[in-house]
Amino acid sequence: MSIFSSHDVNAPIVLTVPGLGGSGPSHWQTLWESARPDTRRVELGMWHTPHRNSWVTKLDQAIREAEGPVVLAAHSLGCLAVAWWAELAGQTYGTPVAGALLVAPADVDGGSHEALRAFSPSPANPLPFPSILVASSDDPWVGIDHARNLAANWGSVFVDAGPQGHLNADSDLGWWSEGQALLDRVLDTATDRRGRATPVEAHRLLAVNATDAAQRHYLGAN
Repeated sequence: MSIFSSHDVNAPIVLTVPGLGGSGPSHWQTLWESARPDTRRVELGMWHTPHRNSWVTKLDQAIREAEGPVVLAAHSLGCLAVAWWAELAGQTYGTPVAGALLVAPADVDGGSHEALRAFSPSPANPLPFPSILVASSDDPWVGIDHARNLAANWGSVFVDAGPQGHLNADSDLGWWSEGQALLDRVLDTATDRRGRATPVEAHRLLAVNATDAAQRHYLGAN
């Protein structure tokens, strides 16, 4: 799927879920929102003083207002908002959220930042949709082992992006083509298997899709 193609009205809407402080003009989430006709931001508000219940409520509203299948593209603390939404919403598998790309989830269990601690403990139940979790090996906001544990708990396909910091604007990712390809793998899985895949089948399909040529930049090195 090209990032410049017209949006298929039958395909999922992509909702970006920023983390603490929001995402500035050079962040990959912002760039995707301007380039992809299928993508828009969830305005969670209180970007610098986030409240867990408020963020989960705003996310729930955005998902319901989409009135169709949704794929989430979350970063940092936004990943925890997604996990808490999944914990509390009680959705059936794959609908209305059909998948998620979770990037650099913040460590809310071991971090010292007050805003992060407000989202602890990290939910430990499997997410009710297929997902890919991407983490950097030198992220100052989450250790790679903790990120792996989150992926295991949430049933996410794990991708080690190597040493790239917090996978944000400071990482100089630009459009982040590798991340776009991972998002398209989630979209492909959501579109191909929506309403038909068991969690095991969806995870297997997503893991296979994530090994395509666009992803070997990351996966082939681990």
